[in-house]
This record gives sequence, C-alpha cells and structure tokens, in this order.
Amino acid sequence: MSVHIDFETPADVQEKVYEQVRKIRKEGSGKFKKGMNEVIKVCERGDAKLVVMAENVNPGEMMMPIPLICKERRIPYIYVADQDRLGEEAGLPEGRPTSAIAVTELDGSAEDFDSIVASANELASN
Repeated sequence: MSVHIDFETPADVQEKVYEQVRKIRKEGSGKFKKGMNEVIKVCERGDAKLVVMAENVNPGEMMMPIPLICKERRIPYIYVADQDRLGEEAGLPEGRPTSAIAVTELDGSAEDFDSIVASANELASN
C-alpha cells in the first residue's frame, strides 16, 4: 500500500465511485475539479464535498497532503484503484490519467452520492 493510502476501499464501493463520477460528467449533475493541484486548492478553500484519489499514483508521496487536508477540513475522501480509469470516467482524453478529483457541486438526487460519502466516512473511521 502506498504512503498516501489510509484505508482499503472495497471493489464494490470503488465501482460506485466510478459510476458516480461518470454520472456527474455525462448528466451534468454536478461539478468536479481534476488533478492533484486543483484538488488541494478546493480542499484548502473547503469547497470539496468528496475527494476521490487513485491508489496507483507514482510517487505516492505527492498525494500525502490531500488526506491530511481532508481530515483537517472534515472533507470525506475515498480511494479507487486506477488513475487511468478515474481520468477516463472524469472525461479526460484517452490515455490521460488523473490522480484525484474533488466533487465541488452536486445537483439533483444525491442518494448514490450520499451512500458513497457514508462509505468513505465509515472506512476512514476504522
């Protein structure tokens, strides 16, 4: 496990996260920021509703500030396995990975989103 990973996210929860990111992008049911630097900025401002980080970032040390800021600001965060797939689901060009995204706005039904946030909070508390 990389140094920036605080807990293991089950595969079924990861799939829900990927689906939610895809849904936000395709349906325009919210907004998110992509990339480590943008995620750090919105987290420091307290504007993030959820942070999703890829586990396979190399070097993992680059991601270390994000969980710390999230804990400090009480922003839920969760991990997914692959930065390539996270980039794809976020709408980046093919072959363009992203290490992290931060959901900043959510429109419409938030039932699935709330389920992911609850899972993130539960995993982080263990």
